[in-house]
Amino acid sequence: MTVDDIRIPDAIKPVDGRFGSGPSKVRPEGVEALSAVSRTFMGTSHRQATVKEQVARLRRGLAEFFAVPDGYEVVLANGGTSAFWEVATFGLIRNKAQFAEFGEFGAKFVKAVTDAPFLDRPTVHQAPGGQASYLRAEAGVDVYATVQSETSTGVAVPVRRVKGADEGALLLTDATSGGGSLDVDVSQTDVYYLAPQKALGSDGGLWLAVMSPAAIERAFAVKATGRYIPQFLDLVTAIEQSRLDQTYNTPALATVFLAAEQVDWMNSQGGLAWAVKRSSESAAAIYGWADRSTFATPFVTDPALRSSAVATIDFDDRLDAARIARILRANDIVDTEPYRKLGRNQLRIALYPTIEPSDVAALTACIDHVAERL
Repeated sequence: MTVDDIRIPDAIKPVDGRFGSGPSKVRPEGVEALSAVSRTFMGTSHRQATVKEQVARLRRGLAEFFAVPDGYEVVLANGGTSAFWEVATFGLIRNKAQFAEFGEFGAKFVKAVTDAPFLDRPTVHQAPGGQASYLRAEAGVDVYATVQSETSTGVAVPVRRVKGADEGALLLTDATSGGGSLDVDVSQTDVYYLAPQKALGSDGGLWLAVMSPAAIERAFAVKATGRYIPQFLDLVTAIEQSRLDQTYNTPALATVFLAAEQVDWMNSQGGLAWAVKRSSESAAAIYGWADRSTFATPFVTDPALRSSAVATIDFDDRLDAARIARILRANDIVDTEPYRKLGRNQLRIALYPTIEPSDVAALTACIDHVAERL
């Protein structure tokens, strides 16, 4: 039986078949809002009021959404999370960092720091895919770094400071996929950084960070040492430009607008508490289905570690998950493929607030429909 032979009835399909973990579903209402201002916004200078107002809207919206404490600032710049790892390597770590690494995305930050010739070799606590590792106090460490929700594996851990850490040590939390779907008290970290193409329902190309006064002070202190920092990766420049509601380099204007539109929408629905509840409902639908299934199981075996931002579901040897993903795609249900480097027989499904929990439930019915015919 070929991919084209299996047709999923329209009656059981999701209303919207986008389940990508990034780029993720963009709300049609956001695209319509962008279209409405396209003649006065798209193709205009990012140094002028029309664009700066949208940057300001995005920064205000994130500050409200995350209930940013006094003194914390919302900072943004071009390049996405991959760029921010380099930004932090150059601009936040004095000498030595410690990492909790439990997936491909955490490993990328580790590599950036390990390769930096001006830093000490970092301490790395690793865990195999589907499990979590944790930070622990270590003398001499000035930056601790962990991931809130590992996009590659669907493992999530709480955001909390390292007890017993040296005075002045910073905590950096990678919220690329977790930010906007998982609960957080940002006062428990010094840098909570994320990207717009996940829960913020926009395109990629920016990094956004909620930074504590201590992190901002560290950025200026590191730069004052005279360390060479490429201009594009200069965190002090990003901070100063963000305070002017702009970026050093020209941003993708559509990305800024769509992210601001999404954050305003989430705030209007009830903010972070609403977003967390909505993602949790989607998580309950997919994990509950997998727990009941005769052929699928959650990859993350510990329920306490299962992310409500990204779910990874293993399939037994009777079924080829890659083939299921191809059939779903042929039926307009897209981006359920696993993270390629894991090499597992599984599907990966985004659970961001943009996605309707009812669509996640419909997806499970579609998977059952396909599995019965394979």
